[in-house]
Amino acid sequence: MGIGEAIANLFAAQGATLVMLSRDAARVEAARGRVGHPERTLAMACDVRHREEIDRAIGLTLHHFQRIDVWINNAGHGLLDSVAEMNMAGCHEMFETNFFGALAAMQAVIPVMRQQGGGTIINISSVAGHIPIPFHAAYSATKFAMNAIGKAAGVELINDKIHVLTVCPGYVRTNFSENAVRGNDLKRVRPGSVRGITAERVARATLQGYLKQKREVVVPWTMNLPVRIYQHFPGLVEWAMGRMAK
Repeated sequence: MGIGEAIANLFAAQGATLVMLSRDAARVEAARGRVGHPERTLAMACDVRHREEIDRAIGLTLHHFQRIDVWINNAGHGLLDSVAEMNMAGCHEMFETNFFGALAAMQAVIPVMRQQGGGTIINISSVAGHIPIPFHAAYSATKFAMNAIGKAAGVELINDKIHVLTVCPGYVRTNFSENAVRGNDLKRVRPGSVRGITAERVARATLQGYLKQKREVVVPWTMNLPVRIYQHFPGLVEWAMGRMAK
């Protein structure tokens, strides 16, 4: 759903052979039906919190298609709460999916790519991995961690001809907020006038980043400005977010 389905749809339109994964087998099979191209797509259940399920998905992919050229880590959800009030069990669970699931998948697929002589790992992160968002702090932390692990891995794997791309969308019009875990201390720091971009735009940026072998893509490109401002004038950005929190 959302960004994942949009990326699958675009890559399939470019002629890619796809394996689509989700915790919900019925949902991912429905998405496969919408994407089309049944002769070169496969859908299967996989919960990235469990390494054995990742290994099973990789094994079945190699059985059907012999190689894995691109692996995309997109699984994730949000936790909306303050640092003071957030439920620690919920925080741990979010890290298991958003970060540790992605890391486990990288560790599972890297040997495959090394053996076949190369490949690309794409991590779908967030601008929240550059600018910590109040009342979304734990979610931001998972994305900061994903940014760091992906960029470090990109350096480590360069001699193996394995490229690592980190994609950082800003606000995206999906059901992300509706599906997020909600805590007790809820405030919004997003301006009401910001509509966000479509999942399809994120997919196009991901494809272009892959084709151009970029290390990071921020989408929309206008979000590069607040990222740079935060790097140089963090107090100014934090003051603005404090004013918006409600």
